[in-house]
Amino acid sequence: MMVGATPAGYVRVTAGRCAVIAREDVAGDAKALLAEGTLYEAAARNLGARTLQGRGVSYAIALPASGTRVVVRHNRHGGLFAPLTRDLFLPPTRAPYELDVALRLIKQGVRTPPVVMYGVEQAHVFFRRADVVTCEIANGRDMATYMHPNEDSGARERAWSATRALVRALNAAGARHHDLNIKNILLAPGKVGLDAWVLDVDRVEFSKPDDPTVRDGNVARLLRSARKWRDERGAVFDEREIAAISGRLPS
Repeated sequence: MMVGATPAGYVRVTAGRCAVIAREDVAGDAKALLAEGTLYEAAARNLGARTLQGRGVSYAIALPASGTRVVVRHNRHGGLFAPLTRDLFLPPTRAPYELDVALRLIKQGVRTPPVVMYGVEQAHVFFRRADVVTCEIANGRDMATYMHPNEDSGARERAWSATRALVRALNAAGARHHDLNIKNILLAPGKVGLDAWVLDVDRVEFSKPDDPTVRDGNVARLLRSARKWRDERGAVFDEREIAAISGRLPS
């Protein structure tokens, strides 16, 4: 089965109709999961799994051999044609691209959960299904929760400060995230204050570092999301916060 190229430090593990590209240190975990079906099916059967709601249900589990805490996500289409295309992708799917993007972002100093493995299942002669497994970020909360009316204002200010730092890092890397929204930014305790992590990086495209079109696109997309949550869901997000993240994102 065709999957993406295997990056340095990763190995290929196969079983039946599934092929997995896994980090070398979790190859044993990949084999154990594939014994239960696909990566996603194995996670869903895990009695200790914690469910996470997004475009679909994801599962936070401890890998069976190494104990590494991960999140297992089944790739699904979004947008207008999602009811038709559902979870079917043309090979090699977007999973190999997500791994490549994550490795590149991390190398350039952008926080994103490392991809520890991904799996591709042959669903049809022409189509594939894919699962992506990323490291779980301990005690993470998405930016939307910090905009809740009951959230402490000081915590919300710290969350926006970390988010501005994340967007600056994306811009410096020339990384345009076409779905940069407040649900795709995860905040977690860092060495000092909060750290912001960007999710769903298969929607990232690269341009020149500090490209103005990248900066403007990232800011516009995130502002649109924040304003929508404010206007439609009553989230706390005033114009001073908008000003703080607009333009060249001053600290």
